[in-house]
Amino acid sequence: MKFGVIVFPGSNCDRDMMHALQDDLKQDVVMLWHKDRDLSAFSKEDCIVLPGGFSYGDYLRCGALARFSPMMEQVINFANSGGKVLGVCNGFQILCESGLLPGVLLQNDHQKFVCKNVFIKSEANSNFVSRNVEDKVLKIPVAHGEGRYFADATTMENLKQNDQIVFRYCDEQGEVHIDANPNGSASNIAGICNAGRNVFGMMPHPERATSAALNNVDGRFILEAFTQMN
Repeated sequence: MKFGVIVFPGSNCDRDMMHALQDDLKQDVVMLWHKDRDLSAFSKEDCIVLPGGFSYGDYLRCGALARFSPMMEQVINFANSGGKVLGVCNGFQILCESGLLPGVLLQNDHQKFVCKNVFIKSEANSNFVSRNVEDKVLKIPVAHGEGRYFADATTMENLKQNDQIVFRYCDEQGEVHIDANPNGSASNIAGICNAGRNVFGMMPHPERATSAALNNVDGRFILEAFTQMN
């Protein structure tokens, strides 16, 4: 399989993702320019990644302009056909703006940019990412100013009933509580998936936790899930 990493104007984690996948996980990576329109080289077993950064300068709302890029038109078609898609940080915001994931990412409740290691855990096993992570508590960096996940009451209930909440913020012992929440996200949500379980979005950066040189490889449990046939 192979990964396609989209490069938007303002992306700043595209190379981080490329190196994590290519150098640490030994995967085939293709960089995709936001104005391109061709995903014909990718099959449903492959994965398209929307990296972190500040696409189009985060004007209007984070991800609001990137959602209309030519490449995103193809990503939406790819996802609707069952292809795997992962959005990290700004990529998560773009997926929500595009309608591929429900809800929205709002400004952090403390109105400050947050950049630190956090702990996350998965509570479901109904998707291939959670099954690969199992019950591990992962230490993953975050770096965002608009990471507070929000959705209306009906959407939140659907996410819970359908096991679409992939990750929640927790403490080092795996306890989910408000003190472990870095941005005020509803229900401590750090990542979700769509009902089809092929589109995933998360605010923490797994690509920043795949290198032994950085003394943290917890992100591999997340990214490796996308390399497996499911």
